[in-house]
Formats: sequence, structure tokens, C-alpha cells
Amino acid sequence: MSEPADHASLDTVFDESGFPLDVRIPSDLRYIERIVGVVTRSCAALAFPARACNLQVPVALTEALSNAILYGNREDVTKGVRVRAEVSERALVMEVGDEGGGFDYRACLHDPTDPGQLEREDGRGLFLMSRLMDRVECFTDGGHVVRLTLHRR
Repeated sequence: MSEPADHASLDTVFDESGFPLDVRIPSDLRYIERIVGVVTRSCAALAFPARACNLQVPVALTEALSNAILYGNREDVTKGVRVRAEVSERALVMEVGDEGGGFDYRACLHDPTDPGQLEREDGRGLFLMSRLMDRVECFTDGGHVVRLTLHRR
């Protein structure tokens, strides 16, 4: 994928839908809705099923973005979040990268419906991502990255 769009060109990215998407946003929760909108509109335009466009993609991507902003970058607006998305004939692949130190995905993933987990406020986002996407991967690439893959059905 190419270099991400900078902050000055974000309005163009938000106004134009389509893949591939490669943009860097500040760690500001106000950007989440616009990024998710671009990706879901693009999925709909490419004839992804309604369930994918209206549930799976927006929920999983919102969770990944909010985790990157809140936990990865600790809401430090001087740090960025890189969002990439591509579609092939087989799948939608989205990547959300932050400047944080990362985390142990397996250790943080738990079932929030387990009786011992009901009172916890964290961990639901990872659980949702793992249930809504066909694959969730975490790795480092100059920062911490979560890759979400949804196969075409």
C-alpha cells in the first residue's frame, strides 16, 4: 500500500469512497465515524452482503480504531493512527496501526459472558472483533497493528 494521506487531505479521503484506503488520523475519537463510513460505503458499493456492511465491518472497525486511540496511543493527539483497507475478489482486509507498545492479543481475549468477566469494562471489543471477522491478527510494523479480515461469502 502507498503512503497514508496526511491530516490536511483527510477531507478528500472522507468525501471520496473507495479502496484501497491508506490514511493517517490523529488519536481523536471524532474521526472514527467518518473512517467507518468511508469503509462501509465502499463495501456496499462493492456488493458486500448487508450484514457485513451494516454490522460486521462497522462494529469491528470501530472497536479497532477506539482501541488504537484510547489504549494504544492513550488519546495523545500528537500520535497518529494509520488505517488501511483493501478489497480483493476473496476478502476485505483492514489494518489499524497505532504508536503504542502493543499487547498480547491472546492474553487479553476473554469471553465477557463468563461469570467471572461480567463486571469487567475491558475486553469486549477484542471479543466482538474475533466473533465478527473471519480472522484477527496482531503484529508490529513500526507500531502495533491489528489486521481484520472478512472473506466474501
